[in-house]
Amino acid sequence: MRNVVRTAVILSASALVLAGCSAGGEGGGGGSAEGLKGTGSGESCVIEGTVQVGAALSLTGGAASYGESQQKGLELALEELNAAEGVEYELKVEDDGTDPRQAIGVFENFVGDGTSAIIGPTLSNTAFQAQPVAQEAGVPVLAISNTATGITEQGDFIFRDSLTEAQVIPQTIAAATEKLDLQKVVVMYSNDDAFTESGFQVMESALKDEGVEIADTLTFSVKDTDFRSLLTAAKEKDADAIVVSALIEAAIPLVTQARELGIDQPIIGGNGFNNPQLMADAGDAAEGVIVGAAWNSASDSPENTDFMAAFEEKHGSAPDQFAAQAYTGLKIIDHAVRANCSGERADIQDGLTQVKDLATPLGAISINENRDAEHPAVVQIVEDGTFTVLK
Repeated sequence: MRNVVRTAVILSASALVLAGCSAGGEGGGGGSAEGLKGTGSGESCVIEGTVQVGAALSLTGGAASYGESQQKGLELALEELNAAEGVEYELKVEDDGTDPRQAIGVFENFVGDGTSAIIGPTLSNTAFQAQPVAQEAGVPVLAISNTATGITEQGDFIFRDSLTEAQVIPQTIAAATEKLDLQKVVVMYSNDDAFTESGFQVMESALKDEGVEIADTLTFSVKDTDFRSLLTAAKEKDADAIVVSALIEAAIPLVTQARELGIDQPIIGGNGFNNPQLMADAGDAAEGVIVGAAWNSASDSPENTDFMAAFEEKHGSAPDQFAAQAYTGLKIIDHAVRANCSGERADIQDGLTQVKDLATPLGAISINENRDAEHPAVVQIVEDGTFTVLK
């Protein structure tokens, strides 16, 4: 089978709302998603016609490094799925621009053009604005990197394969507390982004549960790049560690500037730190940073080792968590399509509710009654320029 990837960059937030995008209810919005019922099920499923999957990714803007990894993961999964028999996919990748208004336009286009399911958008902040468009039209959405609380609460067509901050951060704080004997910390976070604010709230709760004193809480904007004054204030608290909820664009200068100021205490980051770009750009300053994650490249499961090898062969570089979650996301969509042997929207939504112990690079993944993913998390530390499991 052929591989079909269409990448379009939405240049304006005022994209046309195509016919049917305001329709409500299951399967609303019309288009070519209808009439895609096949025969058989699972590996024996055969569907005449192409199942269209849309992906709204941050290919430009502040989250572009995440979106680029996600696109690579999706392209690999598409290649593998279309090499199998029975179901052919077309993947339509469009740029959400790291902008909620632009993402709304992308979702409206997907709803109107008959897309069977939507993957993305990249950031939680963007997802909160765009997802209601799909929910109203009855188009299933699978979030692949959105970890903020409340993502799936927007409706019964909203799912995710990304572990929530509430699932990962408490394990990270508990492991760091035991490893470092934490008594007192300073917490820093950007307070104008849904993802980082949600991460802070979980960090605050987890630290209290572990009996760790929060000496100070310092806030900044998601657009800030100079943290010297805040870090100087943090240094004066003489805390055992600095705990940070931030996107990678802030994490890199924050870590770098902390070490330049002579702050040698450990830094514990949220999911936004979980990017190889941290080590590439911060260099030695990133050594010792502790990060919770939904995936670790060191996993020796067959699904992960095969994924790692195939990704490196196709793209010439190692994948990160965002690539792994995106790759897994399209495989989950395929599992849902084959469950009812249908590319119709309501059938895929039903198929997603049936995901149970599916073997993936992330581990054995299930979708629970809240439409959230469940699988093991991992706590990592940067050693010799790479993420390794904290022991």
